[in-house]
Amino acid sequence: MVNVDKDSGVDEEITDAVAVAPDAAAGEEVIDESKFAFAMAPVVRLMKDELDKDKMIRSRVKVEMNEWLEKICRKISKQMNRSDYTMVEVDDFKTAIEPYEMIDDVEGERMRIVATLEKIKQDCDSLIRDVNRKFIVPNYTEETRFDKGAVKEENKNGV
Repeated sequence: MVNVDKDSGVDEEITDAVAVAPDAAAGEEVIDESKFAFAMAPVVRLMKDELDKDKMIRSRVKVEMNEWLEKICRKISKQMNRSDYTMVEVDDFKTAIEPYEMIDDVEGERMRIVATLEKIKQDCDSLIRDVNRKFIVPNYTEETRFDKGAVKEENKNGV
């Protein structure tokens, strides 16, 4: 904290170095927060709330998260700006964030499709085993079937 004489007219302020001092004490570099759109502390607090207690966050991750949040905020704002009206309403906001809100739904759909394809794959494998078991051809193996000599021999015999 900067202590300033009250007569000078300058308000007391917290410097960026002091704001991130706990991280600096842990061996990480001090982050200059003036270049970010969002204050670093609330972003880091949210991240830590969702991470296990024993996890540590590198300063580069904190920076990248803050920059990504700024990018997303700008994209949403540009989308809301497409509204024909002067006043941006909640409906404009909800429309702009809809693609980001649907990510969980898309992931659920992806998992459902993969599970369905796995089931189809298991059914196909089962059918192949059934066909191989029920339609046994003497002296027939997959290797001899695709052997060039065996293919030529089958063509001569009309098979």
